[in-house]
Amino acid sequence: MEIREAEKKLKIQFKNSDLLASALTHRSYLNENRSFRLSHNERLEFLGDAVLELVSTEYLYENYPHPEGELTNFRSALVNYKILADIARRLGLEEFLQMSRGEAKDTGRARQVILANAIEAVIGAIYLDQGYEAAKEFILREIIIELPSIINKGAYLDPKSKLQEIVQEKRGVTPVYDVLSESGPDHDKVFVVGVFLGSKKVGQGSGPSKQEAEVSAAENALAENEF
Repeated sequence: MEIREAEKKLKIQFKNSDLLASALTHRSYLNENRSFRLSHNERLEFLGDAVLELVSTEYLYENYPHPEGELTNFRSALVNYKILADIARRLGLEEFLQMSRGEAKDTGRARQVILANAIEAVIGAIYLDQGYEAAKEFILREIIIELPSIINKGAYLDPKSKLQEIVQEKRGVTPVYDVLSESGPDHDKVFVVGVFLGSKKVGQGSGPSKQEAEVSAAENALAENEF
C-alpha cells in the first residue's frame, strides 16, 4: 500500500501512518497474510462512526432549525453506507484497500459496506492521530458537503416512505409488499419482494433480508413508474 499516495487523496499527512494503514485493512486480508504486523480496521471503524455521528449531529443542530425527527432523517441519510461508499470511491480509497482475494472480487453490496466502513475507520484514525478538530474538518470537507444535495432531492426519505407518500397522495391507496421467493442457506438468504398497488405489481427488488428487499422494491417502483 502506498500510504503517501493515500494521504494525498485524503489531503492529510499522518504523524503515525500505521493508523491509516490499519484503517484501510479489512479483516479478510489478515486471514491470508498472517505475518501482517498491524490490526484490521474494525476498532477504528467503531471509533470513527461515533465521531462522524457527533460531528454531523452538531452541524445539523447548528445549521438546520428543523424538528428532531427530520434532523434524525437527515443524519441517517448522510451516514448511509451507500453515500459513504460513494465518498470513498470519490476519494480513490478503493485502490488502497487491503482485503482478501475473495473480497477483492466482490463488487456488489458487500464492497459498498467495506468502503463505507473504511471511511469511518479513516475518521477514527484521523481522530487518534490529530484530534477532534482535524477529524471534524475532514468530515465537513468530504461528507457534510453532500448534505444539501440529499435534502434538496428528498433522499432523506427512505424509498418505502417516499413511495407511500406519493401513492397515497395521488392514488389514495397504500403499497403492499409480498415475498415472491426466498432462496439460499440460512446464512446467505436472498429474498425477492414485489410491491403492489391493489392487484398490480409496480416494483420488484431483492436483498439479504425482507426489509432490504422491500426497500429495493420501493426504489424500483419509484424509478419505473410515474404515479
